[in-house]
Order: sequence, then C-alpha cells, then structure tokens
Amino acid sequence: MTQTREGQLVETFVTLADTLVVGYDIVDLLQTLVEKCVPLFASSAAGIILSAGDGELEVVASTNERSRLVEILQLRSGSGPCVECFTTGRAVSVPDIDAVGPKWPRFRAGALEQGFASMRAVPLRLRSTTIGSLNLFWDRLGGLGEEDALTVQALADVATIGILQERAIRESDVARQQLQHALSSRVLIEQAKGVLAFTHQANMDEAFRLLRDHARSNGIPLVDVAEGVVNRTLSLSESPGLYRIVGRHSSPAGAPGRAGGVEWSPRPRTPAAHVHREQTGDNHETHLSSRRLRRHRH
Repeated sequence: MTQTREGQLVETFVTLADTLVVGYDIVDLLQTLVEKCVPLFASSAAGIILSAGDGELEVVASTNERSRLVEILQLRSGSGPCVECFTTGRAVSVPDIDAVGPKWPRFRAGALEQGFASMRAVPLRLRSTTIGSLNLFWDRLGGLGEEDALTVQALADVATIGILQERAIRESDVARQQLQHALSSRVLIEQAKGVLAFTHQANMDEAFRLLRDHARSNGIPLVDVAEGVVNRTLSLSESPGLYRIVGRHSSPAGAPGRAGGVEWSPRPRTPAAHVHREQTGDNHETHLSSRRLRRHRH
C-alpha cells in the first residue's frame, strides 16, 4: 500500500522523536532524515553539515555524491548558502542558483556543474545555539513553498533537540566519570595517609604532607603516589622528624612496630634521603644515605 505524504511526514517525526531516548545512533538518524526529506519535499538531493563544537563544519550525511561535493566545496571556500545559514542561524533560500552572481562564485559554479538549479539551507538550531544546517537541492527552479518551509524547519528543530541531548548525555557521562574518579582518588589518599601515619608514627596531617611532597618533587600525580603506598610498591623518602626503614621481617603484618612486615624506628632530624636496596648472600641490606641498616635473617 502506498503511503500518503502525511503518513510519511508523521513517520519521520516519530523516527526523530525516538532520538529522545538513550541508545540511538546519531549518524544513522541524520542519514535517515536526509533520505526521508527527498521524497517529502520532492528534492533531488539532501545533506547535513554539522559543527563538532569547535566551529569546524563537516558533512555528516548526504543522499548522493552530488550534494556532498557541493557542501564540501562550500566548507572549503568558507562561503555559500550552507555556511551562511550556520553562521547566521537563519534559513537561506536560493530559488535560482544561476542568478547568484558574484556573491558565491565557487558555490554557483560547483552547484551548476552538479546539475542543481535551486536549494534551501535550514538551520539546525535550538534557541541561540546553531549546530549545523539541513540542506535541500533541486534540479528545478523555485525551491520550497511557505508551508513546506515551515515543515522542514520543524523536522530540523526536532533533529537538533535529539543531537543536543545526545551530546549532553555524553558530556554528563564524562562529568560523572570524573566525579567518580575524584571520589575514588580521595579514598585511596585517605588509605595511604593511614598507612603512613601508622608506619611513620605520625599524625594524618604529617602523613598527607609526606605524600604531597613526594608527588610534587617527583612530578607524579598524588593519587599514583597514594596507590603505591597502599600497594606497598613505593617507599617514600623520609621527612625531618619522622622515621626510617629498619628492615623487613617475616613476622605478620600488624605486629607492633611493623607495617606489612616493615619495622620502623625513630631517627634524628636529618635531610630527606631515598632508600636503596641490594642483595648480599642470604641477607638484604638497606642503605639510607651512607648509613647501613642490616636486614634480619629469615
């Protein structure tokens, strides 16, 4: 059964309305829109140019290579009805391309070469935000009537809402991930502070200062330093007035004076120093500056 034009129009609006739910393909949506516009408005071709948000325009959908080439030509030259529609946020009608004259010479030559005689560019716009244009081309003179012009603008408006919603969802997901990362990082830092407070017999403020000083002096993200401390893959430099590594014992973690098998003892206030280890026979030696501290045998 042949569908009426009204039926096709309703079906198109329903398709666009489906974009208001999560999980649709934006590129497929725009391609569907231009394909439906051709029979709805008896056009020879249709296409869409879209801004990625940085001002750069790209052709994202077209019904044939003819319209795509004319749109690309306008983007490269930075002029033409499609570009003007995007920059002004207003529809641009060209009922006779041959009569354009010197205003858009490259567009005129390219469009006529592709066999187009008229066109209309409609903004993809929501209030003051314009994100692209929906462009219709005809091999005949004239373009759109007033009622059809309102209809194609309505289609463009609904498509714009769908596109902007998809962008908002994507951006909110990024923001949500960043927030979750920040919260997880804070938990890790608090765990690392607890480890250092116990192993260094320091308060939580001193433990955080030790974490931050190491991160800054080595150009490492604070959360990476915290992760290393919690996982016991990183030994921090000592700060004045804190404590130094004595050795690693076979005793279980949590024994008095030990953390994860590492025993700590008081030291006099001396400049910070990095810890280096070497293996000698059955013993491991821990060097702190020029002072040797021997590891207990297992």
